[in-house]
Amino acid sequence: MATTDEPAKPTRVSKAATAKVARAYLRAISEHDLAAAAACWAPGGRETIHGQIDTTAPDGIVAYFANVFDAIPDLRLEELSCTAEADRCTIRSRMTGTFAGTAPLQGVRPNGARIDIEIVDNFVVRDGLLIANDAYMDGMTLARQLGVLPPDGSPAQQAITRAVNARTRLAAASVSELEKVADGVWRMRGGLPAKDFNVYFIEEDDGVTLFDGGIRAMTNSVAKAGARLGGITRVVLGHAHPDHRGVAPGLAVPVLCHESDRADAEGDGGVRYFHLERLNLLARRVYPGLLRMWDGGPVTIADTVAEGDEIAGFRVVHLPGHAPGMIALFRDEDRVALTSDAFYLIDVETGLPKPPRLPHPAFNFDTDQARESLRKLAALDPAAAWPGHLGPLTGDVRAQLEQAAGA
Repeated sequence: MATTDEPAKPTRVSKAATAKVARAYLRAISEHDLAAAAACWAPGGRETIHGQIDTTAPDGIVAYFANVFDAIPDLRLEELSCTAEADRCTIRSRMTGTFAGTAPLQGVRPNGARIDIEIVDNFVVRDGLLIANDAYMDGMTLARQLGVLPPDGSPAQQAITRAVNARTRLAAASVSELEKVADGVWRMRGGLPAKDFNVYFIEEDDGVTLFDGGIRAMTNSVAKAGARLGGITRVVLGHAHPDHRGVAPGLAVPVLCHESDRADAEGDGGVRYFHLERLNLLARRVYPGLLRMWDGGPVTIADTVAEGDEIAGFRVVHLPGHAPGMIALFRDEDRVALTSDAFYLIDVETGLPKPPRLPHPAFNFDTDQARESLRKLAALDPAAAWPGHLGPLTGDVRAQLEQAAGA
């Protein structure tokens, strides 16, 4: 038997009633009747005009449209189509008006521009009131009409297009083509002038896993290459330093790292323990700016990995020292190692290639620990070791790593 204190179920409305509420709201907006517009909403309902606002009824909606009316005093909406079903209604409207009021619109001062754009509102109605609206407008056309962007096809627009294409060419020049380095593994090198930052693409059935995140300037090139390989499904950080997480925030895929590097990946990238005073005078002056330029910024970590975990046919090897949570990926069947910064093949003070060596102490969490981790990597006896910068290391890899570690 039902008890009297069971919560009441929301009343679902017919599509005609849904359309009536949605139309009443847009009519109130067209008539600049803020009280009537607010009355169409349930308290706490969400109005999202994508690219414009995300606000709460009634106060946020009233404040937003009060500003719009101050900027466009003759704003009107004309319904072009309406489709309703149960508690949802989509209305396509034509918005017209003159940007001739007393208030700026998104920072732009009124200039008398004529506005004529289309808007699509997607309403949700419950108990006779709006509870949500997702609205979309032609933002590029609006920007052109307001004068924020030049007219399509104009000399100014053509100049912008040339500038964008020049930037694309520069970005393409700063990265290498994908290079196959092992079965199912590809490398992209990036960064000017030497392209010494590595990002690895590991093929899987449903796309590719990235290992190491390179620098921010590589983001679009990495995304483009990943799409051609079936799509990037996740990023696994070798460690959280700014020059190894650079692309991760811009790819909109899950990012993984070792638990010991999670706070740094979501924070300052490990800069907290850097000792730039250990660099020569020129390098210590240059590196703060380089780190900011390379860094994509903090990234949300979706999950963590640990020693022995399987990643795309490789196993995780924890190599703390350069970073507390630094890892390599090792594949037993062909002894291929993707090693991030377990060792350097570059002199970070001059940028010149060098024989394998410990990471520079200016950037290490614990150099003694990094030395022990390099010995651990050597003991795996890799056939080839592909680091975070330059590389690969081939030949008698084990002996070279042991020498670098001081064994």
